[in-house]
Amino acid sequence: MRYDYLIVGAGIFGSIFAHEANKRGKKCLVIDKRNHVGGNIFTENIKGINVHKYGAHIFHTDNKRVWDYMNNFAEFNRYTNSPIAIYEDELYNLPFNMNTFYKMWGVKTPAEAKAKIEKQIAEANISVPKNLEEQAISLVGRDIYEKLIKGYTEKQWGMKATELPPFIIKRLPVRFTYDNNYFNDKFQGIPIGGYTQIIEKMLKGIDVKLNTDFFIYRDELESQADKVLFTGMIDEFYNYCYGELEYRSLRFEHEILDMENYQGNAVVNYTEYEVPYTRIIEHKHFEYGTQPKTVITKEYPVKWKKGDEPYYPINNDKNNLIYSKYKELANKETKYIFGGRLAEYKYYDMDQVIERALYMVEKEI
Repeated sequence: MRYDYLIVGAGIFGSIFAHEANKRGKKCLVIDKRNHVGGNIFTENIKGINVHKYGAHIFHTDNKRVWDYMNNFAEFNRYTNSPIAIYEDELYNLPFNMNTFYKMWGVKTPAEAKAKIEKQIAEANISVPKNLEEQAISLVGRDIYEKLIKGYTEKQWGMKATELPPFIIKRLPVRFTYDNNYFNDKFQGIPIGGYTQIIEKMLKGIDVKLNTDFFIYRDELESQADKVLFTGMIDEFYNYCYGELEYRSLRFEHEILDMENYQGNAVVNYTEYEVPYTRIIEHKHFEYGTQPKTVITKEYPVKWKKGDEPYYPINNDKNNLIYSKYKELANKETKYIFGGRLAEYKYYDMDQVIERALYMVEKEI
């Protein structure tokens, strides 16, 4: 069989490209090394609950075109992300807002909260932050940093906050209203029935091969297609000729519990360093489930090594320089195009991935 496009990766970027190319009369073959489509937004139905197998994916966007596009494939509910944070025996609302400040200091008005934060920033007397710790304190003061940022960040990155560069936290969302809505985006929700159905609809009528590693069957697969869209790791594509790019990875522990409700919220962050996981996700709350059982997931950040699943690119100066060399190679290609978080070595939110995929289709075809 001859194809116009071989698409490496059945995640949301590759699936959108395949769907749109197919609509335009192009014949596509989509492959993925996993045993399912959907990439990291894959949801599996367990005990009637749609479980986000690779971490919580909450759809949010200000882009109406992207919102309308996704609603072609599923109906979205009105889920609003309102995570909570637990530090030792204390519970705080996120993002940092008046509910957070009242719990932390007993203040009730925005003026009181602002005065408290400004006093702590002044006491720190940091003119030019030299590391993440100083950057965070210069933005929100020491109390919020110590309880809600320090431990969580050090777990997430596997390094002390004093060893992390300040650019990682360019800004911190601070709201002087009693509003626990984590995102400011106009559109927000969870697809009723999970994300996997969306990808399956996108790929309907398109040839898909799972459990297929591109690098094992590369010659055979490339010979079947005029062009290749690659959504995997760009350094792996070029056989690490300029060195390995760095990532952070994750490990998930899923548990089925014989109870109706474990924590009362979809996402609970654990901000002290001594708790090894960063958060617990209770999936049924994404879709307001009333099932007699519940499924929770503990999320552990881990150091990435070759062969592990890469989740977060580490966009420091060293890695960005390496990526720029791979990007130069990619720009010279005529048979290959590259898209998505791993191929572009950039952290994208889901709506940004969708926007990029639609742009690439329009540019390419």
